[in-house]
Amino acid sequence: MPAICRDCLTTFETGPRCPACGRPRVLSHPELFTLSIAHMDCDAFYASVEKRDNPDLRDKPVIVGGGKRGVVTTACYIARIKGVRSAMPMFKALALCPEAVIVKPRMEAYVSASREIRDMMNELTPDVEPLSLDEAFLDLTGTTKLHGHPPAVMLARLVKRMHEDLQLTGSIGLSHNKFLAKIASDLDKPRGFSVIGQAETLDFLADKPVSLIWGVGQATRGALEKAGIRTFTDLRRWEKDDLHHRFGAMGDRLWHLARGEDKRRISAHRPVKSISNETTFSDDIATLDLLEGHLWRLAQKVSDRSKAKDIAGRVVTLKLKRTNHASLTRRVTLHEPTNIADRMFRTARDLLIPALDQGPFRLIGIGISDLVPASQADLSPDLLDPDAIKRAKAEKASDEIRKRFGTDAIVKGRALR
Repeated sequence: MPAICRDCLTTFETGPRCPACGRPRVLSHPELFTLSIAHMDCDAFYASVEKRDNPDLRDKPVIVGGGKRGVVTTACYIARIKGVRSAMPMFKALALCPEAVIVKPRMEAYVSASREIRDMMNELTPDVEPLSLDEAFLDLTGTTKLHGHPPAVMLARLVKRMHEDLQLTGSIGLSHNKFLAKIASDLDKPRGFSVIGQAETLDFLADKPVSLIWGVGQATRGALEKAGIRTFTDLRRWEKDDLHHRFGAMGDRLWHLARGEDKRRISAHRPVKSISNETTFSDDIATLDLLEGHLWRLAQKVSDRSKAKDIAGRVVTLKLKRTNHASLTRRVTLHEPTNIADRMFRTARDLLIPALDQGPFRLIGIGISDLVPASQADLSPDLLDPDAIKRAKAEKASDEIRKRFGTDAIVKGRALR
């Protein structure tokens, strides 16, 4: 059976230890050198960057996230042992791990590290499909001749370079399609490398819960359980037509995934569907004045990101979360798409004012969707708001100043609320 040493990258016939370096980090599998679809997931990425940049945190439980009213963005593995998980309310995380060190997110540091990892991936294959800053699919089909090694070796080399050059670790899932590669990458974290071969697919999935399927959340899981579907074996008992009748288009997808079939291709140019930003408050807010200040800052962030990507959005969405965690979402379709912060802000504020009586609120967010190239944005004057063009020109001038002298070079009065 083919094997590879994950420490020195020697390939050999399977054995408990590497014949070259004697170490036990050996990966072996019958299809190891024939599979080429991979998913790489960094291990506790944000927390790992914080520990790398601040060695004093190395042996401490670290939680990256907001204040006591916020949620956990990422927790290191020391904190995870105590039960802390991503998206958990901070007060619950601190109850589980009161000794944790809370670190505010530093997105610029995470983006920088992500770009370095992405550059390493692009050296292996042009077919890299990022899912977020810390994970991506890779298709290494046909790269063996180019690199002189099969994909498994190059993937092992990738995570070895990440560890040596960036002091960051990642876990690899290798299989014959995206669905299984993503499942595999989560089987042996951290610093894992797991393989799901073609021959073992059905047996591997048989007793696994359907919650493994990407996109099956609590609501879908509840609907499946009502139909008596808890495992992949349960799912395979259903005919395709019956699944389609019961679950619509999702039923067709479930039928194929139950058999480990996934024909989606890895695309390096997956289009962005929306851009949004939100913030959770330390204390509930009910007053329009304070909510407007937060809304403006978020609109400016969304605007900056959309301008950087040279896109604009036709739909503006306002998101609010009440004290009891109930979410309110309001959206409006504009006559023309925009990437101007002022227009996003004013549109979202018009949605916020009628919702004020449902406050106080613990979270506010804004986003744009139905995206188009920026060249299609804000082409016609707004007859109901003749000053809109002046404000847009002023904003573009401010953008140039902020670009040259920093984001705090010009600050609107409403941003200080």
